[in-house]
Amino acid sequence: MADHHEASVTLPSEAASVTHARKYVTDILGKWGLPEGADAADTVRLVVSELATNAVQHTRGQSPTFTVRLLLVREEQLRVGVTDSHPRRPRRLPAAVQQDNGRGMVIIRWLVAESGGRLTVTPTEDGGKTVWIALPWRAAPAA
Repeated sequence: MADHHEASVTLPSEAASVTHARKYVTDILGKWGLPEGADAADTVRLVVSELATNAVQHTRGQSPTFTVRLLLVREEQLRVGVTDSHPRRPRRLPAAVQQDNGRGMVIIRWLVAESGGRLTVTPTEDGGKTVWIALPWRAAPAA
């Protein structure tokens, strides 16, 4: 495997794109040696699903697209970023609002911490942001 792998896809900010983002990530992870159904693959797929959903629902039409980017560095760390052009950073919502929605970032933070990773948010040049997760890479051992 090469020292560094990258893959990305840019999708319209529409609900149907969340499913496409999940499938794209599953396919890429499989090509990189992490089979569908592995715990780590399920974690990444759920995180991407939540981040893509946030990019669609919370940008309020101010981001016509979002991008999912995957970086695999030295078979040690997987970085996944979801970028949109809306300037507002993710935030925790009050508990009353969380009854029906707004728990996505709580779920993401928990999954990332449970997996030994970290979450960061970085601004983009166009005034938007990228929500990054970094996780230890746990691909299936080579046969």
